[in-house]
Amino acid sequence: MSPAELLTLLVGMPSISGEEGPLADLVQNLLAAEGFNVHRQGQNLWFSFGKKGGPRLLLNSHLDTVPPCAGWEGDPFTPVWTGTRLQGLGSNDAKGSVAAILLAALELSRLPLEGEVVVAFSAEEETGGKGLSTILELLGPLDAAVIGEPTGLRVCAAQRGLLILKCTARGHSGHVANAQMLGTDNAIHKAARDIARIAAMDFPVHPLLGSQKAQVTQIQGGLRHNQVPDSCEFFIDLRTGPDQDHEALAVSFQRQLESEVVIHSKRYLPKGTDPAHPIVRAALLAAGKVGPVGSATTSDWAFLGDIPAVKVGPGDTFRSHTSNEYLTLPELEAGAAFYTQVVSTFFKLQVPHEA
Repeated sequence: MSPAELLTLLVGMPSISGEEGPLADLVQNLLAAEGFNVHRQGQNLWFSFGKKGGPRLLLNSHLDTVPPCAGWEGDPFTPVWTGTRLQGLGSNDAKGSVAAILLAALELSRLPLEGEVVVAFSAEEETGGKGLSTILELLGPLDAAVIGEPTGLRVCAAQRGLLILKCTARGHSGHVANAQMLGTDNAIHKAARDIARIAAMDFPVHPLLGSQKAQVTQIQGGLRHNQVPDSCEFFIDLRTGPDQDHEALAVSFQRQLESEVVIHSKRYLPKGTDPAHPIVRAALLAAGKVGPVGSATTSDWAFLGDIPAVKVGPGDTFRSHTSNEYLTLPELEAGAAFYTQVVSTFFKLQVPHEA
């Protein structure tokens, strides 16, 4: 099967997050026909090949997509080639990476390797559900990982995490006409003061990720137009860096705000890998890049714990989750070549395990 035929097949099988079953079936059958022993839990697939007892490198990408947004020209579930460009939902994020990893696995499985390649295709990455984190222990010990996401084959050695804080300002209810005489405490006013403080906050600049700002994304308060509100709730979204601890950040916000602060979500942890680590060096060599970059988006890398990793793949992050999403054939072919090269280069750079 040619790279174009493979990508067409994958994109033509709808796999909105939580509904990846038919695509998982398709990929499992394709791999079984090539002689791979494929394991499955839910809609997550994984298999391995290469030299047992050597370094173990994970290649991972996700099978699911977001639902189609408005603005598509034609059916988003019908892949359409225009020259060397394939348009279709998931072509860029991340079925291009899935196809490129599959092509690389077929090539690598025929070569003598100095280590073991573990390939995992995960489900529900777009919704933070039962994906890579649920099968990680089943994959066995890993020395490093490459996460397939559309980066233009730029090597991301740092990835932002996601911390969501729920803040509640408390006041005292009363009639608006009497508020000034009674000194009634307006919860919305208190929240507004806190929101102004949040907008003015500065955070340390990361060398790969740059600067960041906390964003208030939702606010709700008040029952009636003539009643002083006694409660106002708002949410803070902060995209964190590898040098930031989510628990410590929550404590810091509480010290600076009048409102009550609780952690709403902290599971997407920020990640960073030392640029001197063999996986970063191997990825840079394979991609022909001078140095690594950072990524503002989250991915399954967030659930890898302390495993050194990079995020690299064909396509462009700015095409993800947009209408008329596409991937080009040269991008796909370059992605397959990258994944093939990064494996062999990593095994050459990695210190062999002692018997």
